[in-house]
Amino acid sequence: MPSPARWLLILTLLVSSGPAAPGAAADEALWDALRDGRAVALIRHALAPGTGDPTHFRLGDCATQRNLSDEGRAQARAIGDRFRAHGIETAEVHSSQWCRCLETARLLGLGPVEALPALNSFFGDRSKGQEQTAAIERFLEPEAVGVPRVLVTHQVNITALTGLFLGSGAIVVAKPGADGALEVLGRLAPPP
Repeated sequence: MPSPARWLLILTLLVSSGPAAPGAAADEALWDALRDGRAVALIRHALAPGTGDPTHFRLGDCATQRNLSDEGRAQARAIGDRFRAHGIETAEVHSSQWCRCLETARLLGLGPVEALPALNSFFGDRSKGQEQTAAIERFLEPEAVGVPRVLVTHQVNITALTGLFLGSGAIVVAKPGADGALEVLGRLAPPP
């Protein structure tokens, strides 16, 4: 019988890992929803070492920001390859204005990237969170889009929208609801 400390460790690992990754059939249902435009892919930017941004951060000046590593660039390209492997050659792509998000979005190779300020990180100023989350929900209100949609953003934004905490390069597939809130359909793990 494990000790109380061991039980606590086991429980902590189970809770922190979140729900199990969906199987192949569930993954295919998520790709179907993305292909026909019923759902949107929320992607946390690819690997960018560190947390937050330097104190001298300036929007539009990548030299002052935390940027993708070489591994992150390869990860972003691999994410785009996964979309193409599942029949999504092009998508409507929107991104945070942060360099690591814009670079991730461009490296996906799914089409032109449009910056969307509502997707910008509010990690450094939590007072903006509610306003930005509402703006994203309005942007995604159900409509007959009919094309795959991809939003590249930050962990803090995805957590505010879905309640999920994602690693770099992970994807949440969500369906815009009539009330503006997003219904999470599932998650796709980052490429290996």
